[in-house]
Amino acid sequence: MDEEYDVIVLGTGLTECILSGIMSVNGKKVLHMDRNPYYGGESSSITPLEELYKRFQLLEGPPESMGRGRDWNVDLIPKFLMANGQLVKMLLYTEVTRYLDFKVVEGSFVYKGGKIYKVPSTETEALASNLMGMFEKRRFRKFLVFVANFDENDPKTFEGVDPQTTSMRDVYRKFDLGQDVIDFTGHALALYRTDDYLDQPCLETVNRIKLYSESLARYGKSPYLYPLYGLGELPQGFARLSAIYGGTYMLNKPVDDIIMENGKVARCKQLICDPSYIPDRVRKAGQVIRIICILSHPIKNTNDANSCQIIIPQNQVNRKSDIYVCMISYAHNVAAQGKYIAIASTTVETTDPEKEVEPALELLEPIDQKFVAISDLYEPIDDGCESQVFCSCSYDATTHFETTCNDIKDIYKRMAGTAFDFENMKRKQNDVFGEAEQ
Repeated sequence: MDEEYDVIVLGTGLTECILSGIMSVNGKKVLHMDRNPYYGGESSSITPLEELYKRFQLLEGPPESMGRGRDWNVDLIPKFLMANGQLVKMLLYTEVTRYLDFKVVEGSFVYKGGKIYKVPSTETEALASNLMGMFEKRRFRKFLVFVANFDENDPKTFEGVDPQTTSMRDVYRKFDLGQDVIDFTGHALALYRTDDYLDQPCLETVNRIKLYSESLARYGKSPYLYPLYGLGELPQGFARLSAIYGGTYMLNKPVDDIIMENGKVARCKQLICDPSYIPDRVRKAGQVIRIICILSHPIKNTNDANSCQIIIPQNQVNRKSDIYVCMISYAHNVAAQGKYIAIASTTVETTDPEKEVEPALELLEPIDQKFVAISDLYEPIDDGCESQVFCSCSYDATTHFETTCNDIKDIYKRMAGTAFDFENMKRKQNDVFGEAEQ
């Protein structure tokens, strides 16, 4: 411990592990510690099942009907990967893909008037969908063609829309799209959690819909991927990358104190950590409720999918933010044979968070067992440039990793002083164990 490190990382959440991987690949000397005996911090997968019961103070433990405890890997934070999104790009550039296996999520569904409908994933499905009437479908198709052809560097594709000033509300108006279609587009395709985006310039929304369509085009069933054995595999994959480039790992190491000298962190040049390690340097930015539900059946009206996502747009249930359900199952090696794990989550808006997710839980009945977690969301109070202590944000209620990747890119930029570039993540030829020769 007396050595001097370029970077010390506290906590092995996904954000921290990706950053320590990038820093190690770039030749920095990295020490990575976690107070827990396992990887993943907030974003770990809990195994065996007995451990999950313990964690939620259910002292009686799982009944025999749950099968073998070690067949379970239950994510604490439910998220999927966008097939064409930034996390997949990070996995490909670092070749961490060689440690993981992914499956395509079987479908995305959206809630409307108490029922769930499949989010159309092909033009044929869109034309057959009950989500909208016939004339609406034609207008929607025109809108999708506009989005597909849109190129922010080619004004000929703008069709009179200015990406920097025209609001998304005006774009919807231009294509004469009704409220239901707007709900569905903004929340199930652009994946916004609230309606604040409507009055902002349309460029980001158009790009989000493009990301969705391009992700969908890769595999066809849905735009989402999920790793076998659970999301806890992701931080571990990046931790392996860091170790291959000489990073040192220590689990089960409580951190007593972070020593500062003249306003800067001592013992290393830079420190990266999650909010739990520096409670005095973060502020609370809201709460998320996540309810883990174990089921013995697929969700009704999903065509018996063994994995899916359901989005309940806030407008449909008189809320400000959407409710999400992520469902995976024994097909992903995260549950015993014939069992399903559905996690309902949303941003907390009232003093009775459990009541807020009721519309989602109704879709999941009957539920064998529920585990309720209400987590505070934290964000750093400063950018870390003065103290050289760089803190990540808590994992939000979105169902994918795009916001996490934005946080990673932002921290990298503050640490390195230059914009994040995926090229910096590429493996070099000189890793310690010569893995490059494969």
